[in-house]
Amino acid sequence: MNTLREAGTGARTPDTPRPERTRPDRFARLRRLGGGPLQRACLTLLVLFVLVALFAPWIAPQDPTFGALGDTLLGPGAGHWLGTDQGGHDTLSALIVGTRTSLTGPLAVVLFSTVLGIAVGLFTAWRGGWIDTAVGRALDVLFAFPALLLAILAVALFGKGMTAPVLAMAIAYMPYTARVVRGLALGEKSRPYIAAYRVQGHSAPYVTVRRLLPNIAPTLLAQSTVNFGYALLDLAALSFLGLGVQPPTPDWGAMINQGQTAVLQGQPLSAIAPAVAVVLVVVAFNIVGEDLGDRLAGRDS
Repeated sequence: MNTLREAGTGARTPDTPRPERTRPDRFARLRRLGGGPLQRACLTLLVLFVLVALFAPWIAPQDPTFGALGDTLLGPGAGHWLGTDQGGHDTLSALIVGTRTSLTGPLAVVLFSTVLGIAVGLFTAWRGGWIDTAVGRALDVLFAFPALLLAILAVALFGKGMTAPVLAMAIAYMPYTARVVRGLALGEKSRPYIAAYRVQGHSAPYVTVRRLLPNIAPTLLAQSTVNFGYALLDLAALSFLGLGVQPPTPDWGAMINQGQTAVLQGQPLSAIAPAVAVVLVVVAFNIVGEDLGDRLAGRDS
């Protein structure tokens, strides 16, 4: 009788098998973020370059600043896997150590330009009126100057190196982020939750920074990813011209410039290797950034 009563009420009896529990897939979100095979390959490549940049001094087989005159323009071999340049420096070691310099500069450009762009975009979108119009015209003027041209002008005024070009390029890249932030902020500003916070008496900085900014952060991440690739290309071009990172500090753009003589003498690896690294990183960042933008816009590939 007890067994029938328990069965009639839906209770589990000793003979009833225990229902299996399905475990949540903790990595499903990461797989969705990775996209398709091409996007995953690009993400893996970028992670690999970041790890190389972090551990470059310990990974490099030799000191990239030490060159032996007897080892100039050697081909690939056991002691030098990618050969040497015209100064006798190990190409592989210079490529590995140069990863840190080549990625740090674009990272600084993206960080500074993103912070400035967020501040300008949120301020103009929130205040509106003549302030929005005046700042918009100023941004249009900055759009007319290429980032590389501003960087060359900064070098002419303040000297060679990385500090002046990074700051100049951050100013040049700021309008792109500011335009995106302004457009997104104007859309969010008209939503009911913003009006609710304003009715409750919250200040403008609180609403914009604590409530509005997190909602537009994913799109900013996609924009910053694309900007990183272009900033890397511009800084590599500046170093190629001899205006950026100065020897003996390894840098991909400077390595391409220094490898021109090796190409003419039949040992092109010292120039080809850094050029391939630049292309791979720029293409990977562009693919990842465009994929993030498509997903945020609802255009899943």
